[in-house]
Amino acid sequence: MEDIILSLKNIAFSYHSLNGEIKALNNISFSVKTGEFLAIVGPSGCGKSTILSLIAGLLQPESGDITFYTKDPQDKKPGIGYMLQHDHLFEWRDIYKNVMLGLEINKQMTPEKKEKVLAMVDDYGLTPFLHKKPSELSGGLKQRAALVRTLALEPEILLLDEPFSALDYQTRLTVSADICRIIRSAGKTAILITHDLSEAVSLAERVIVLSNRPARVKAEIPIHLTLKDDSPLASRNAPEFKDYFNLLWEELTDES
Repeated sequence: MEDIILSLKNIAFSYHSLNGEIKALNNISFSVKTGEFLAIVGPSGCGKSTILSLIAGLLQPESGDITFYTKDPQDKKPGIGYMLQHDHLFEWRDIYKNVMLGLEINKQMTPEKKEKVLAMVDDYGLTPFLHKKPSELSGGLKQRAALVRTLALEPEILLLDEPFSALDYQTRLTVSADICRIIRSAGKTAILITHDLSEAVSLAERVIVLSNRPARVKAEIPIHLTLKDDSPLASRNAPEFKDYFNLLWEELTDES
């Protein structure tokens, strides 16, 4: 179990309202390895984002177990960073104050931590925009700033809920490739929710396919692309890329 950081076993969850119960998840089980980039795809409304909320602790499962495995036996849960569909940068704060927000809230504004954040800012090409407001930046730059803010607290697991969906197609390709490279170079474990099958194949090492609601794990597909250049953009030219895309498409269209 030393290479497993997260395990979900027989997870069930329902939403309750005055109109009744909506069963979202049914008997969801899968594990995530340390440093793995995992993608989850499935029909709209099947409960993909619910899974991330459960992992983050924002919701509690009705049944089943979510187990975290950490290097320090004293830690019950690794640090978790959550990137949503929109950057949610605060317009009244410049980019510097936005990327430092997590450190500020957690009272960790030490010189060492601020230096690390500024190094990331420089690596991701944001230094010229540190004192700009979010509205002065492109969508791609804002997502990079949101990633820096998320990584500032050094989480072990990153939850990515369609973080590129608000970007135009060309920017989405570039930013998703950059962010994937950043996450891999940092050795982070990442779980990506996406509706874009090409994105899932090009970014992930394994793709989990969910069924219609109440969602169950319909398939787990390891991705192995034979290219010397394993960057997300280059991977779309791999000979196996089309086969993986078609396999995912068949799983989803069969479900619908």
